[in-house]
Amino acid sequence: MGTFMAKPAEIQRVWYVLDAADKPLGRVATEAARLLRGKHKPIFTPHIDTGDHVIIINAGKALLTGNKLQQKKYYRHTGYPGGLKSVDYSKLMVEKPDFAMEKAVKGMLPHNRLGRASAKKLKVYAGPDHPHAAQLPQPWDFN
Repeated sequence: MGTFMAKPAEIQRVWYVLDAADKPLGRVATEAARLLRGKHKPIFTPHIDTGDHVIIINAGKALLTGNKLQQKKYYRHTGYPGGLKSVDYSKLMVEKPDFAMEKAVKGMLPHNRLGRASAKKLKVYAGPDHPHAAQLPQPWDFN
């Protein structure tokens, strides 16, 4: 008996909805990354994208514990000398909460073509509404 390896044709993808309201941003992001990778499935294969689609709603109501809201910063570089830009998470969570959640989830995925393929199945919305009702997403409870 050999080790089971999932084939791309055998994978069945499901849509899940995660509600981030009043939950820590990191806890929601780790659960979303786990679903996107497919680690919750018995057919998980490390080198094959076996994950499901994930919709995160209410990203604007996600919490940052401790002093992270004031002390944590988002950095980016323009590519020019002296072009390092930083934004406090207090401002980022007000202006673009969906971006903050998306960045947290992508940072927990592999940094290669497998991670990029998994990240394409992530949809994040700041409010409670999403346009994916036709996919019949199932609510995912991770308490």
